[in-house]
Amino acid sequence: MPALFERPVRPAPATPQPTAPEAAAPDATPRRLGWLAPLAAAVLLAACGGAGAPSAEGPAAAVVQPSAADASRFLAQATFGPTEASIAALSAQTYGDWINAQFAAPQTLHRAYMDQRLGELPVGSMSSQGHLLESFWKQAVTGQDPLRQRVAFALSQIFVVSFNDGNVAQYPRGVASYLDMLGAQAFGNYRDLLEAVTLHPMMGLYLSHLRNQKENTATGRVPDENYAREVMQLFSIGLYQLDAQGIKKPGPNGQDQESYTGADIQGLARVFTGFSWYAGPNEADRTTTRFQGGAPHPDRDWQPMSAYPAFHSTLEKRFLGTTIPAQTTADPRASLKIALDTLFNHPNVGPFIGRQLIQRLVKSNPSPAYVGRVAAAFADNGAGVRGDMKAVLRAVLLDAEARSPAAADAEGKLREPVLRLAHWMRAFNATSASGNWTGIDNTDDAATRLGQTPMRSPSVFNFYRPGYVPPRTDLANNGLVSPELQLAHEVSVAGYLNYLQTWVAVNTGRDVRQNYEREMALADKPSAGNPTELIERMNLLLMGGRMTDRQRAALMAALISVTIPAPTVNSAGTVTNQAAIDAARRNRASIAIFLTMASPDYLAQP
Repeated sequence: MPALFERPVRPAPATPQPTAPEAAAPDATPRRLGWLAPLAAAVLLAACGGAGAPSAEGPAAAVVQPSAADASRFLAQATFGPTEASIAALSAQTYGDWINAQFAAPQTLHRAYMDQRLGELPVGSMSSQGHLLESFWKQAVTGQDPLRQRVAFALSQIFVVSFNDGNVAQYPRGVASYLDMLGAQAFGNYRDLLEAVTLHPMMGLYLSHLRNQKENTATGRVPDENYAREVMQLFSIGLYQLDAQGIKKPGPNGQDQESYTGADIQGLARVFTGFSWYAGPNEADRTTTRFQGGAPHPDRDWQPMSAYPAFHSTLEKRFLGTTIPAQTTADPRASLKIALDTLFNHPNVGPFIGRQLIQRLVKSNPSPAYVGRVAAAFADNGAGVRGDMKAVLRAVLLDAEARSPAAADAEGKLREPVLRLAHWMRAFNATSASGNWTGIDNTDDAATRLGQTPMRSPSVFNFYRPGYVPPRTDLANNGLVSPELQLAHEVSVAGYLNYLQTWVAVNTGRDVRQNYEREMALADKPSAGNPTELIERMNLLLMGGRMTDRQRAALMAALISVTIPAPTVNSAGTVTNQAAIDAARRNRASIAIFLTMASPDYLAQP
């Protein structure tokens, strides 16, 4: 038997990595790729996408009834991973029908789970981050609205709030509601999404515009500029002026043109004054005490922030070519509407947000034409509506670059660690003995776990930057980005393999358990020395039907090295060595799964 399930892989010590252009931000933690460079060169150069769009029209995919392999690949993009049942269901309908059914599926709420769990605990107990993680994995694996859950996770990496912030960490129920809000807005309109993000108290805490006060000339106080900066840089228009295909517009001297200035930040910061904790439905409830955080309303961790006119700046507010005249009576909501409308209608938003959704769901390096088609859907859903997220998601998932066989063989993205674990649990019918999906918890540690935990980004810039370029690689030499590779280094690669090994191995003592019954049945099919059917199951469930001949050969060699004993039958006709046969079959199944999910070809999502 191969030693894969006997000894852990020992991680190499981490070493510093020279700074790349995209990794130069203060939040980045660059590391040397070292021996990982061949992975980037040999696999991700193709898998992270090249230029050039297929000639087929993307919307045509809406009426296509996919093969099982193509259904598997689509579900790897649109959900937390395919299952045997979901592949069969999608193969029996069109892509468009599946998407429409997902749009109509009711949302499952994380906050409802949190409240339920809290009700099961002793009086005086508190909700915890762990409870939200239980709900996250439960919904990712078993939820009946997988597209919504997957898009909400993608949005959580664009509109970031994080438990790593000490203030946010005090409100796990609030973070659950923030993730619910992203799910609710995922199929709505971007303008409503932007307002819901802006007024959510967890975002207010995270980017410090909750309790943001107007200027005070006597003390020298000025409005906090944090949210004003990030709502432009990260949540709407980005740093540079873009054309309709997301390409930076050159200035008079050929230089990149910034999309906003310091003066724009200062003017917009005045808009985001006078908002604080939810105080209740009545104006009289909005007291100075509640603005400052006293006399807390029981729902303040999830209800949108209230407007407190006494703390709102009445000065003129200039930003992005818009002017809100000085006010004689402070009106925070009126200022906010004008500001968000201005951002929403900025021509950068469609290509800027569209490109990031493509990167999170489909591929790292979409062509300008692909970005342009998604941006066009953002600008007009076909019925004159701007910002329709349903139209945007259809454009992202049904575009020719997302669906064509040529794209599947040559383009894609690195699977981030959270998606790998979710994929494994879904593919192999994981269940929770308690129903609460306990035992996964915090997976931050790159040396022993995933190096990534949902809702625990190290900064507002997410776990990785959209434009991250791994230095000294063929990706860099070819002008390509690989955002998720910012999480990959010697320690995290070894840590992932060790962590994967603990999950793949059958352990009936833990709460979350896989079901390898189907894989064991195929472990010696069509023959004990030629388990082709098990390999093809790995190909379908894990590889989207794109397994190479080389990987098949490697798997075959590993599997046939595990001998499955011939049955020994006693005089009563009973197989006396059934336990040994089952153990060998289980070992083959585990090896097939581990080697597939450890391979570079798997790590590069097609």
